[in-house]
Amino acid sequence: MELFASHCVFPTPDIEKTAEYYRQMLGFRRVDYLDAAEKHICLYRDGVEFILTDSNGQKVIPNHILYGYGGDAYVIVKNQMALQNEYEVKGVRIIQQLHKTDYHNQEFVVEDIDGRWIYFGMKEA
Repeated sequence: MELFASHCVFPTPDIEKTAEYYRQMLGFRRVDYLDAAEKHICLYRDGVEFILTDSNGQKVIPNHILYGYGGDAYVIVKNQMALQNEYEVKGVRIIQQLHKTDYHNQEFVVEDIDGRWIYFGMKEA
């Protein structure tokens, strides 16, 4: 048996608005499945995929609010500084600048349009 990949599923109260944020601000390509029985939008950037679903009007409660800490997704990325710079130029809200964590990752954190914290990092070699 072999596991291949994992995708985050993000319910959102405004699927269209969130998809456009990820497209314009975070550089993801969107593929809509809004006519499917369970409507959703897939967001792609390189090998990463996030899936947006309709929260049916329910508010998003990010993990850092619900549990007091933690992110809602962790994306492994090389050259975090270049990505952070790209996001800064676009006006993405950076919660934590690139830094070395006490668990030996180089990472930075952004907040998406729904308040979720997305971590971008990699274990230090």
